[in-house]
Formats: sequence, structure tokens, C-alpha cells
Amino acid sequence: MGLLTDPRAGTGKIIKLLLKWEKLLCFTLYVGGVIWLMLLALPAFNDNTYFSENALLPGLVTKESNMEHTSKQYYHELIHEMKRYPDSMPYAWLLAKFSQLHLDVFMHNFSLIYPFQEQKFTGQNIYGIVRAPRASSTEAIVVSVPYRPINSIYLDTAPSIALLLAFAKFCRKQKYWAKDIIFLVTEHEQLGMQAWLDAYHDVTSGQEGILMAGDLSGRAGSIQAAINLEFHAMKITSIDVKIEGLNGQLPNLDLFNLAQNMIAKEGIRQSFQHRFDINYRDKFKSWWYYFNTLVSMIATQATGIPTGNHGLFHRFGIEAITLEGFEKFGQGSEANFYQVGRVVESIVRSLNNLLERFHQSYFFYLLPSTDRYISIGLYMRPLVLIIASVFIKAFSIWQRLQISSSSDETKKDEESSTNKIEEFDIGSVASEVLWAHIFGVLVMASPCFFTLIGSQVLNLHTEDSLYISFALITTLMLLLRLYLRRSVRYENISLVCVIASIELATALMCIAMHNFSLALLIAVVYVPVVLLITPCHEFTKSRLRNCLYVTWIVLHPFVASAIVVLGYTYFNFTDPIVPLLLRGYRANKQALVFSIVDSMIYNNWFFNVTVAVMLPIWLLFWNVMRSSAVA
Repeated sequence: MGLLTDPRAGTGKIIKLLLKWEKLLCFTLYVGGVIWLMLLALPAFNDNTYFSENALLPGLVTKESNMEHTSKQYYHELIHEMKRYPDSMPYAWLLAKFSQLHLDVFMHNFSLIYPFQEQKFTGQNIYGIVRAPRASSTEAIVVSVPYRPINSIYLDTAPSIALLLAFAKFCRKQKYWAKDIIFLVTEHEQLGMQAWLDAYHDVTSGQEGILMAGDLSGRAGSIQAAINLEFHAMKITSIDVKIEGLNGQLPNLDLFNLAQNMIAKEGIRQSFQHRFDINYRDKFKSWWYYFNTLVSMIATQATGIPTGNHGLFHRFGIEAITLEGFEKFGQGSEANFYQVGRVVESIVRSLNNLLERFHQSYFFYLLPSTDRYISIGLYMRPLVLIIASVFIKAFSIWQRLQISSSSDETKKDEESSTNKIEEFDIGSVASEVLWAHIFGVLVMASPCFFTLIGSQVLNLHTEDSLYISFALITTLMLLLRLYLRRSVRYENISLVCVIASIELATALMCIAMHNFSLALLIAVVYVPVVLLITPCHEFTKSRLRNCLYVTWIVLHPFVASAIVVLGYTYFNFTDPIVPLLLRGYRANKQALVFSIVDSMIYNNWFFNVTVAVMLPIWLLFWNVMRSSAVA
């Protein structure tokens, strides 16, 4: 604290050198951090994956299953039943099959009250339990499959259900299980899984009164791990291992390594982020390929949206992954359910060997390929460099204020310090910062109000009500500062800039501890622009200043998200320009609604962080840019 209030603090050689080379130092740190992050995709900057938990013993499991014939029988029967119930799950058939295997069979009912229109939807999950003959139901493993009707827009999961039933039949005959095995078929994708997990742990993960989890009539032991199956055909070409969970959480790296090891052992082609490991002779091509895999994981993790039903287990301290297999197209080798079943068997049997919960290996990591990883000790350092540039900028502005306000060096230290504090209008600065954050909180709490007004007054759909409301808020935020310029004391607007910079840097550090990828993307995009934002004594109309205005408008959270969704639409569809824009507009509306609904049902932080943290910070910097400082 003495460094910030002592008037002599800016007279040291180090401080003078820092103030002289501040911009160069800040941008050097930023560029160095970005380059360091890019280099992490090189094998020289990351490590080979390995097993930390020897109890998994993946190499000592002698596989015994042959589920090819049984899976085919179940598959053909299930397809026949699905045609009879094209819009719903064949509950009776599934219950009968589980009962025939002599499992403890239960049905779980849940309901959802849609938060904006108060429509009620119902669903049912079916699960059977193989009780551990060598233990007293203290621990359990979950094998799950999301049920998808024939008319579903998603890829078919009927082969996965057939494999699950075949594997349940195999498990029922074995006597070496030390953990209960729960075979779970969920309805309505992640809704069914979230409801089942909430009911199993007797909690409510989202907002009260939206997802009614109901009660479970049967339970097993404490769940240690879960494997979610999404095989889309009886013969597949590869298995993709999905790990990204809710709010960017990841499973223990040992579980990912176990799955990849078992897939490779059965001779099935393995992938991550739908990308296979390719070793180019050209080192640059090899780095570029691994870097793209790394970026793909970062982009997926940053959204906080689970890539499968496995992603909802992580918040309960349960390690889980999804195995997704794709149908064979064209030439190439293929794997049948004899091999796939042995992969599932070996994973579950390895998990059965665990004597305690996963606690070794890494929970925070990035993956450039299926067999290499980047630990938190490696990837946090470049992000710290980027964040440090923002702290240095804030410190430099404060020191310049200290130097400029020291008019009489002969005064006592205490008197000088008191005078400098008096030069700030603390009430005005605090009010500006407070109202910016109140505005963010109000926007976060506004969706239900906007939807109510839009539906009852203007007769608009939920998507239109929310999108138009947020578009109007964004437009007003921009116009009020573009046309209603203000004059503020230089010391006050500089202090606002210091506070906004420190808040941005601190927020990035906090976000990085939960979702590194989200913090990284925000830092890479926002920090270089923030480093250029400084208080000015008068309104200038230079070309650089105008470019800065346009860039900061583009970085408004609502505008930036619209651009990202439009870009995603452009790269994934080949429509002409007008249909493409219409498709992008519809995708923007849906993305906004989905992010809000996810925050309500699953407690996804993405929407809340965007409007309650990043929007106030953006607004503070916008006020700095559009204010004229007076002496």
C-alpha cells in the first residue's frame, strides 16, 4: 500500500524505466504469452501421457466377452420397437429386457417446466443395477446411453443400447465385481441425465422450480466413474473420446488415458476432437496439425457446454467420459461389436480395480493429441504473462497520476498523500463503477421480464423477445456514449481506467482457475485492445482512435457473440449470402436462448460471466474512451 501512496515511489530508477518502456513491455509480454501458448503444441513443450494410478492395471485385464451376436439380436429387436414408438422411448421393452437379465430394475420420472412459457414436459429414465457380489454396495460404476427416437435430429444411439444390454448380460454372470454397475438409459439427452443425477444425490443443480428431478426408488453405492456410450452403427471406423464437461470441467487424465489405451489395444482407430493422430515428416505441418487440435479443445471447453452426457457427472466429483463411434463410410478398416464390447469391458474392469477415488494424475490439462498432454503448470505461465501486461498498464497509469500530482516535493509524505487522495472524486468514481456492475446484474436477471413483456404486449416468441431486447440494450449503450459525450477530471477517468484494468486482470485469473480456455480466449481477444485504451485530455478524431472505437464496439459481448455464431455458420454451410445471413440470424437467437436456459437448468456459468463480469468491464472501458478529461 505504501508503494501506491508514497509520492517518491515514481522517482526510482526501476519505476522510471518501467514508465518509459511501459507500452513496449506490455505488448512484449502479450506477444510472448501468445507465442508461448502456440509453442505448447510442439512435442518438445508437452509430455507423453502416462498412468499415475497403478490400480487401474489396464495391461493385466484378461478380456472374456464376445458381445457381437448378442448385440445384433438386441439391436434388431430394438429397431422394431422404435418403429412402433417413433416419438418416445419403448419403456416396456427396455424394462422387460432388464428384468429378463435379473437386474434390479427401476424407472425414474422427471419433469421440466420451461422457464419462459411455463410449459411442462415429462420424461422417464430406465436403469438396472448389477449388485456387486464381492462388496456391500458402497461404490458403483455407471454405464449410460442417451435414447434417441427414430425421428431425432441427432445421430442414432440404438446400437449403443444394444451393446449396453449385451454388456449387462455379460456382467450379470461374473462374480469378480467389487462395485455395483448401473446400466442407465436416459431420455431427452442431457435433461434426463441431469434429472437422474440430481435425484441420485438429492440436490437441485439449477434454479428451483425448473427441472423437477423426482425421486429414485433404487440406488447403488457412491458413483466412482461413468462411461457414456454413443455408437451410431453396428460397425464403426473409429472411436472418439469426449471429455469436456459442464463449465469446462475435465475428467481425471488417467481415465482418458485408460480409454485411449484400451481402444488402441483392440486395433480400433482412436481420435480426439474428431481428429486422428497424424505424424508429418515436416515439423511445421506436424505442429500446425497438433495446434489445431489444441485450439479445437480450447474452443469447445470455453463454451462450458458438455460434449456429452458424461459432462454432467463432473460437478459431483465423478470422473466420466463419452465414447462415440461413427459408421463406416468409404474405404478403410472397420471394427465390430466384438472389439467394441471388449473395449467397454476392459475399461469397466479396470475401474473395478480402483481402491479409492481418482486423485492422482491431472484434472487440469490440455490435449494436442491422443497421447500427449499439457499440464496446468505449463499452460498457466503464458496466460500469466498476458494478464501481467494489464496489471503493468494499471500500475503505470497510477504512477503517472502520483508523479503529476506531486507539486511540492518538500511537503511531508503524509500531507502529500492526503492531497493526492483529495484530488480524486471518490464518490463519482465509485458511483460509476457501482452502476456499471448493477447494470450487468440487472441484465443477467432480465430474461424472464423481457420474455413476459414480449409475449404479452407484443405477442413475440421467446427467441424474438430476448434477441430484440438485448439488441436494444446494446444499441442504447453504444449511442449514449457516442452522442452524449462528457467531460470528466483527468484524475477521475484515469482512476476508472485503473480499476477496470485491475478488475479485468483479476477476473481472468479467477476464470482461469475454473475454465482456463474461456479465460484464454477472453485474454487473447481483449487484452491487446485494452492496452491501447488510455484517458485523453480532449476528444481526438485520429484514424487510430476511430479504429479503436470500432474494435471495442465489435468486442461488445453481444456483438462479439453474434459475429462468432455468424462465422461458425459461414464455415459450416455453403448457402448464398442472403440465406446465410438469415441462417446466422436464427442461429444467433437460438444461441442466446440456449445460453440463458443452460444457466437456469444446468447452472452453466457462460451467460452469467458474460453479462455480470465482462459486460460491466466493457462498459467501464467504453466510458473511458468516450470521456474528455479536463484539468
